[in-house]
Amino acid sequence: MTDFLHGALTLASAAIGLFFLRYWRASRDRLYLFFCAAFWLLSAQWLLFSALPHLVTLAHVLRFVAFILIALAVLDKNRQREERR
Repeated sequence: MTDFLHGALTLASAAIGLFFLRYWRASRDRLYLFFCAAFWLLSAQWLLFSALPHLVTLAHVLRFVAFILIALAVLDKNRQREERR
């Protein structure tokens, strides 16, 4: 059952990454590109977590990097807003 859920999370994260890629191509806003990369890292993390459970530490590092990307995206977007003022 957990393998099924890990597969579903892998697919969902990859699909969300494609969703953000589509919006990045339309708007060229870096926020969407950062989110796309973060969700693809989360997809790779879930795939690694289910396929190679002995590499759990690497999976957690990928998850940490994905969350750092999301934080950087928000900070970058706020910095852009302040520069426009």
